[in-house]
Order: sequence, then structure tokens, then C-alpha cells
Amino acid sequence: MTRIAFLTHILFAAGLFTLSCIVCYFMAKRVQIMDIPNDRSSHDTPVPKSGGIVIVITFLCGVISIYLFGDATLIRDEYFFGFLFSALFIAVISFYDDIADKSFFFKLVSHIIAAGVVIASGIVIREIALPWVGQVQLGLFGYFLTFLWIIGLTNAYNFMDGLNGMAAGPAVINGLFFCVLSYSQGSTFVYIICYTIIAGALGFLVFNFPVPRLFMGDVGSAFLGFVFSTLGIIAALYDHSHTSLFVMPLLLFNFIYDTSFTFVRRLLKRENVFSAHRTHLYQLFNQLGYSHVQVSCFHFGQCIAQGIGAYVMINIYGSNRVFVFIPFLLFQILYSIVIVSKARKKNLI
Repeated sequence: MTRIAFLTHILFAAGLFTLSCIVCYFMAKRVQIMDIPNDRSSHDTPVPKSGGIVIVITFLCGVISIYLFGDATLIRDEYFFGFLFSALFIAVISFYDDIADKSFFFKLVSHIIAAGVVIASGIVIREIALPWVGQVQLGLFGYFLTFLWIIGLTNAYNFMDGLNGMAAGPAVINGLFFCVLSYSQGSTFVYIICYTIIAGALGFLVFNFPVPRLFMGDVGSAFLGFVFSTLGIIAALYDHSHTSLFVMPLLLFNFIYDTSFTFVRRLLKRENVFSAHRTHLYQLFNQLGYSHVQVSCFHFGQCIAQGIGAYVMINIYGSNRVFVFIPFLLFQILYSIVIVSKARKKNLI
């Protein structure tokens, strides 16, 4: 990339950040879609929500700019429009949910439809590298794995948006790492999408952390989970970078582990896993007496560590990359043991 092109991208990202801040300011002052506290809330006073719409706006600005001015950066039309339309569908339905407060099953059906659009457009995990086995062609199982990955991460990101900065901070950090890593490997599409997400999330973060003047809502958290999950596949298979398929799962490993651990723990206790609750590890961490800022910063640190791990990963050959997950898995196991044991002593679970 030439110096002029680089400066153009920097200025464009700065403009998107400014736009994000302006829209957030307007929403915090004027929008009356309020998050009213209830027995599951971690806040005490009503706060405007649906601020995540600014992330959708900056994403749209980036996508439209790529389509109008970036012929060399485009992925194939069927992938491009499948990604765009499904992401916008998630955003619109999630925004409606923020207003109407629909059931979990309503949201899940919308996620299934969006994942179906992605898969129908041809964005499918077709192969994966496994230790001692090598490259494995997935065949029909690839469709199921793609579906599970998109639905799982979309909901995981949504579930983890429960404290100030918990969704937006990792979006900025993970977006930055994925932007740099994919660009270093020759990305022409993914890195632009990444910095539009970073600009929107950073503008929102100013109004959400450490003091919340605006909440993200499902329109932001579900959208981010969906975009990151789909972008991870696009980067690995359809972008010029061909960034490892394992990078995105590693960047978001703390979110994936918390959601998976909580789901299994509640399932074993025969709880209704589809009912709302406040027993995610990060929520228990907060209820043990640690502030929103402390818990969120703890997760920011994990995201940075995972980003460094992702950098190590892309410099490892082939299927051995999966071994980079081991230290992070061990840390999460230790973290969950400590949090659960202390939560039980306080009768939180």
C-alpha cells in the first residue's frame, strides 16, 4: 500500500470515529429507547440503549465505500452480498428486539435465518487443519460446523454484553488485532471491515466506559458476534490474506469459554438454559464485589493476551497452530474454578 493510500485509510477511519461519537452523543441525549433496571440488571437507573447502531452505521459506510471505490478489494459478489444482507438483517431484527423486548426464541430464529443466508451464499468452512491428521475436507459436516460457529458466536457475544465496556472494548481490541494480522498477510477486504468496526466501537466506548451514558443493546452485541464469526471465515477462505481459521476463535476465546462453561454448568444442574440469568463467570466476578471497570479491564487484558497469541499462531506452520490454545484454556479453567468456588461460598449459584 502506498503512503497516500495509507493516509486515506487513516483519515477515513478517523472520520468514522468522529461520526460514531456524534451519533452516540445524539442518542444519549435524545433517544428514548431505555434499558429499565430489573432483578437481572447490573445498573440501577434507566440508561438509553441501542447505541450499537453506530457500529452498524460505520460498518455500512465501510462496506459501501468498498463496493463503490474498491474493486480490487472486493470478494466475490455472492459472498459480499450474502455477508452484507445477513449482517443488516441481524441488525434490523436486533434493533426491533431492543424496542419490543422479544423472546430468546424470536432472536434465535433470526440468527438461524441470517446464518442460513450466509451458508446459502457459499460462505462455508470446507476444510480444517488438525494435529497429527493434517488438512481434513469436511464435506457436508462443514455446513453444520459453519452454522454452529455463526450461531454460537453471535449468541456468545450477545450474552457477554452485561457490563460497561464488556462488548465494545473487546470489539476494539480484537478488531485491531484482526485488522493488523490480516493486513500483514495481504488482506484487501477484511482489514477495511475491521477498522470500520473499530471506529464505531471506539466511538461508542467513549459513551459506555467507564461511566455508561449509553448501552449497546442487541443491535450492537448480536451484530458484532455475527460479523466477527462470518469475517473469520471470509478471512480464512475468501480474502487475499487467507488468515488462519483458528485466529478468530483465539481472539474471542474468553467469550467462547465463558458462554460454553456457563451453558454446560446450567445444563448439568438441570436449569432452564434458555431463561435469563446472572451466572456467567463475568457476572459472578462482578457480584463478588469487583466493579464493572475491574471486570471489564480483566477481560481487556485477556483479549490483548489472546491477540498476542494470535500473532504467535500465524507464525506457526499448519495444524500445530491449535496448540496455541492450550495456555489460554488452562488459564480459563483456573479462572472458572476460582470464580465458581467463591460464588458458591457466597450462595450466588
